[in-house]
This record gives sequence, structure tokens and C-alpha cells, in this order.
Amino acid sequence: MFRKGLLLLLPILGLYWNTSYGQHLKPGFDPKEYADMLAVCFLTADTPWTKKVLPPEDSKLIYRSKETGLHNRWDLWTYHNQVAVICIRGTVGNKESWLENFHAGMIPAIGTFRLNDSTQFKYRFAKDSNAYVHAGWTLAVASLAGDVVAKIKDCYKQGIHDFIITGHSQGGAISFLLRSYLEYIDDPDFPKDIRFKTYSSAAPKPGNLYYAYDYDFITRNGWGFRIVNTRDWVPESPFSLQTTRDFNNPNPFMYIKSAVRKQSLPVRIVVNYMFGRLDNSSKRASRRMQRVLGKRLYTIVKKTLPEYKLPALVHSHNYAPAGVPIILRPTADYDTKFPFDGKNIFVHHAYDPYRYLLERDFME
Repeated sequence: MFRKGLLLLLPILGLYWNTSYGQHLKPGFDPKEYADMLAVCFLTADTPWTKKVLPPEDSKLIYRSKETGLHNRWDLWTYHNQVAVICIRGTVGNKESWLENFHAGMIPAIGTFRLNDSTQFKYRFAKDSNAYVHAGWTLAVASLAGDVVAKIKDCYKQGIHDFIITGHSQGGAISFLLRSYLEYIDDPDFPKDIRFKTYSSAAPKPGNLYYAYDYDFITRNGWGFRIVNTRDWVPESPFSLQTTRDFNNPNPFMYIKSAVRKQSLPVRIVVNYMFGRLDNSSKRASRRMQRVLGKRLYTIVKKTLPEYKLPALVHSHNYAPAGVPIILRPTADYDTKFPFDGKNIFVHHAYDPYRYLLERDFME
């Protein structure tokens, strides 16, 4: 009798196992999964390059946030019933949204700043104090994080433990920092057994090399990807400049002065002159970028968010890409299908070229 009852229960137990935690979201780049995330990204419906896109099968938009910060917004989807998708909207066609991209002064990846008179935003995006991140996209995370965390907790209570974080363009850049924020969140009530997978599509560089190291470590073994069309200029931004201050210690530049002292006077004069010209000019350029893209853009952002207080800027502008690269390489007919008309600078950044190359390079 017991054996017969157990046999009757096996199909039910099997059904439960197939829908339990850990069976839905798997590591590794999945072209079909990214194709669905790309569609979800463009269903935000109001980016300048949006076209009408069909939603993925077995998915449903269940929440759309209000606009916060510099016109940031995010959507929450269910995907195959047991996975939730956090999709961050990209740049929209107004100056405030673009200001967020250009507010590119670097700030520490660990810190606190004032979002408004009632909100101090405490954040950690990396363990390493040498990690720096983009000020504008940190501001975006600050404006979205509370709402995102609350919805994650709601989903968790309903039995959803697997989450995909995604975004295209600006949304992709913010997706890096949001993933890092959730890794190090200082919240004892935040669930510990959640699994995150990140698809950062056409994303600019979110921080410096030490931030990228940390992001790649926390998403190791196939849980964090950046997808790039090699014709697309957006993933090449922001401006990046490496100086001798950006190298690990120890490095040979630390000892160049003492090494040169051992040389003859003519050699000392030539080497000091050449090294000084190179080192000082790069440091001046780095300071100029921080001054223009950090402090000056901050004064403009303050006109929209008067209570926002910029964290202290750092002496670096050495941006680096993060995430496992998934390269979409143009095919022989690509430039015929997506020609540059002399005006549309986003021709290679839109849905159609990304979807076309994904199908040709990974799905045929």
C-alpha cells in the first residue's frame, strides 16, 4: 500500500522538482534568453531608437516604476513563471537623461551621498577601495534601488528565487552597478539564496579596472555578460585615460626617479624630461575630465535635483569594460542592411542590428 502511494506521488514530486529553485536559471550565455531580454529592453517603448517588438513567450509585464532621478525607470516581468526580470530603461530623449550619461566623473565604489534632504544613499559596488564608478549611473542606482529591493522581496515571498537583471545602453550600464549593489547590500532582511544573472546589452563602461575585476568575480562561472555589436560606438564610452596613478602597486613608475638618479647627468636630463612630459600631460587631461564631466556637469544636474550632493571625486578617469564579452561580429551583408546615412549615429545601437547579428552569429 505504501509503495503504491509512493508511486502515485512521484509525478507530483517530479513536477515540484522541475519548478523548484535552481532549475530555471542556468549559468552560461543563452542566445534565446538574451534575445528575450533584448525584446524586454526595447518594450520600455520610449527610447529614441525604439521600434515595436513582440514580448517573449511565457512572459508578462507585472510592474512599471515611476520615473525617478534623471528620468530613470525600470520594469518587472515574470519569465517562464519562476524567473523575474528586472529591466532598466535606457536613455530617453530629454536633456536630463543625457546629463546622467555625461555626468561621468569617477567616485569611489564604496560610500554615502545625499540623494535628497530625506535620503542618504549608502552604497558598496566592490570590496576593493581602489574601485571607482561613474557618478551619473550611481545616481541612477540610488534613485531606483529602494523600489527594486522592495519588489525583489515581494517576489521572493511568492517563491521566485531566480532573477535576470538586464538593460540596453544606459540601462545596461546601470545593470552592472545594480547587480553589484545587490551583491553587497547592507540589509539583514534581504534574502541570501537569490540567484542573479545579468545581460548588459550595448552597455558603456561602468567604472575602472578594479571595479571590473570585482564585477567579473561576483558573476564568475557564467552569470554576467556584456553583449557588444563591434560597429556600435556606445560600448566604447565614456572617455577613458590611464595615468601612472592607475597602476597596481608596486609598479616600475614608483621607482623611476630613484632609478634615474643612478644614471649620468645627460641621461637624467633626457629621461626626466621625456617621462615628465608624458606623465604630467596625462594627469592634466585626467584632472580636466574630472573637472568638466564631474564638477561642471554636477552644477547642471543640481538644477534638476537641487538636493543632490555629489560624492568626492577621485583622481582617475580610467574606465574599463566589465562582464564576460559576447561579441556580435558583423556579417558580409551587414553594412548593406544597416548603412550609415550620415545622420543616424545610433544605426548600429538599435534593436534590429543587435537581433540580426545575434541570430546570424549564435542562433543559425
